[in-house]
Amino acid sequence: MDEDRHAYMENINQVRNRLIEAYGMPEWRQPLPAVDELVSTILSQNTNDTNRDAAFEQLRAAFPDWNAVMAADTADVVEAIRTAGLANQKGPRIQDALKEIAQFTQGDLSLEFLREMSIEEARQWLIAVKGVGPKTAAIVLLFSLGIPAFPVDTHIYRVTGRIGLRPYNLSVEKTHTYLEERIPEDAFYDLHLNLIRLGREVCGARKWHCYRCPVEDLCQFDQKNRSSVEA
Repeated sequence: MDEDRHAYMENINQVRNRLIEAYGMPEWRQPLPAVDELVSTILSQNTNDTNRDAAFEQLRAAFPDWNAVMAADTADVVEAIRTAGLANQKGPRIQDALKEIAQFTQGDLSLEFLREMSIEEARQWLIAVKGVGPKTAAIVLLFSLGIPAFPVDTHIYRVTGRIGLRPYNLSVEKTHTYLEERIPEDAFYDLHLNLIRLGREVCGARKWHCYRCPVEDLCQFDQKNRSSVEA
């Protein structure tokens, strides 16, 4: 068991170092306050970064602050975020999330209280908010609050399965826990961002460019699996 664990860690380190060599040490945009990040991540669901950012800016332009968003007519919130898609779902989710925060903090629209909790308590508090799943919770924790969590989006789920960083048929939900328990905390930030870049630029869902992959020789995406994806 120890040998297996050691081999896995060696593989993680190799993947991490190769991606840093290929893409550099990544830096995401300027960190947002946690409530802003929560809203932004809800907007990001089932859309691209451009539409997410546009909808976020339009929402901030339409209302003076988050209290105003929370108290607004839902139709006005929906109209402000229409660019993000699924606005009829995301508008109420954003308002409900803000109301839950305000209720918990007795009116203070801030998530700073999460810093006082254990990692798991903070995660579970966020996941209990309607419309917030493990990925959204982990993004808020990692990027806004500096709390170690490893977000798994569709690119990371696909790439980690192909490379062999997780069991191929493991569910998305279980993958969050599986990777967090195995990836060193100091690698969460850069590995998350670089795996997403690998998934977007090289290892797509239907098109992959293995000749450009910096970890091709470490990959377990064999012919059988490739054929099942192509079918």
